[in-house]
Amino acid sequence: MSSAAKRAILAPLRWTSLRLRLVVVFAAVALTAAVSASGIAYWLNREAVLTRTQDSALADFRQDMQNRAAALPLEPTQAELQDAAEQMADGNADYSVLLVGQRDEGKPVVVTSDPDTFTLDDVPGRLREAVDKRQDIGAGNQVPYHLYWLRTERNGEPFLVGGTRIVGGGPTGYVFKSLDQERQDLNSLAWSLAIATALALVGSALLAQAAATTVLKPVHRLGEAARRLGEGKLDTRLRVSGTDELAELARTFNKTAASLEKKVDDMSAREESSRRFVADMSHELRTPLTALTAVTEVLEDEVDTLDPMIAPAVNLVVSETRRLGDLVENLMEVTRFDAGTARLVVDNVDVADQVTACIDARAWLDAVDLDAERGIMARLDPRRLDVILANLIGNALKHGGSPVRVSVRPVDGELLIEVRDHGPGIPEDVLPHVFDRFYKASASRPRSEGSGLGLSIAMENAHIHGGTITAANSPDGDGAVFVLRLPRDSSDAKDCDGHGDTDADADAGPDEGTDAQSRDRGEEGTR
Repeated sequence: MSSAAKRAILAPLRWTSLRLRLVVVFAAVALTAAVSASGIAYWLNREAVLTRTQDSALADFRQDMQNRAAALPLEPTQAELQDAAEQMADGNADYSVLLVGQRDEGKPVVVTSDPDTFTLDDVPGRLREAVDKRQDIGAGNQVPYHLYWLRTERNGEPFLVGGTRIVGGGPTGYVFKSLDQERQDLNSLAWSLAIATALALVGSALLAQAAATTVLKPVHRLGEAARRLGEGKLDTRLRVSGTDELAELARTFNKTAASLEKKVDDMSAREESSRRFVADMSHELRTPLTALTAVTEVLEDEVDTLDPMIAPAVNLVVSETRRLGDLVENLMEVTRFDAGTARLVVDNVDVADQVTACIDARAWLDAVDLDAERGIMARLDPRRLDVILANLIGNALKHGGSPVRVSVRPVDGELLIEVRDHGPGIPEDVLPHVFDRFYKASASRPRSEGSGLGLSIAMENAHIHGGTITAANSPDGDGAVFVLRLPRDSSDAKDCDGHGDTDADADAGPDEGTDAQSRDRGEEGTR
């Protein structure tokens, strides 16, 4: 049997299982009640049986002492005592009799109806003392001698021993009755009560199981409904029946699910509206931006011939137009990821050559140290890898300072690209947000050169490859370290809409852009 099957079987038996706890509690209550009732019943029956037996035996013994022992002379012979003892024992009481007479001073005569069963040594000393002790006659005591008894054991067998003496002179008599039959009867009763207790325990376990099933079935349905709701199936509802607490819980769940579904639908509608607005705005801005870009290029070429008073304004218009173009391109890239239309166009890439091309295209060769061996091949989307590298390296140069070190190494079927700067590092409160959209470390610099989208776009491009990016500070406190992890083969990676698209001739659609646009996006920063 597999470990998964064993876990499935033993799962309901965990102590954390409500079913097991219900069964244990029911069984404990039933066991306590059954044991208590059986104990009380056994004790009451035991006392009743023993009391009835001893009262009957002692009453017969008293009557025989009055009828036979009292008729003996004051100093009976041994034969007379023996005959009286045997006659007393021959009755229906099933006991042995011992008589002690006084013939001469200090010379007692002891006879027993059954010497093999009952002798004077079998009479406890304290009983003999009580029988021989003369009581004072008074208002509460009419006779000097009384009948005394006690229950004892001999060789593990229970016996009743009683004794008294004749008032006015005569022999002292003792009775010895076995209680073995009563013990057997009580043992049978104890076994019967034990079996009844076991049956009660089993019955309580079955009742607990039935009760647990009745109670836990709605709870299980509620758990399944909550799981489906957590998986995003917001139309999940429970069937409500009855008016008990579980039915009220089901109604509350349905109301909560309906409210959550409505809020999520409203939020999805607003998000979709915002996404369409950003996409439409970005597309609408491209046409005037194209014209503005053409004009600014002309102005940039003629800036040296312009009036020195006008030249700074022209330079400002040129830089801001380019910045606006970068922002529009980044917004369009973000809307593609949000809409799930981004596609991978993978190719066999020499990673070292790709990193070198990225650095060289942006004139960063003097500021970047590259540690990468040629021949490390990977199936990646070259354009998207260029966007990731441009953002990471550009961010390190802008906020960390040179020299920036880029190292490439393969590790266990993955590709690790580490970008390390030598700046002040990233504040601890900023680290969790460096890949958030539009996040900037300093609220006092809302108009920094970056849009706050660069690292976010880099992360999205890593995700579409099936990889990720992590940010941390160097252990030696000298700068920040960004680590890009990508699979060596991204052919099986899913696009943003969950579909693979690795055909090198696939239509890139709006993703296709000029190298200049990709290079510009590499200058986005968040710190």
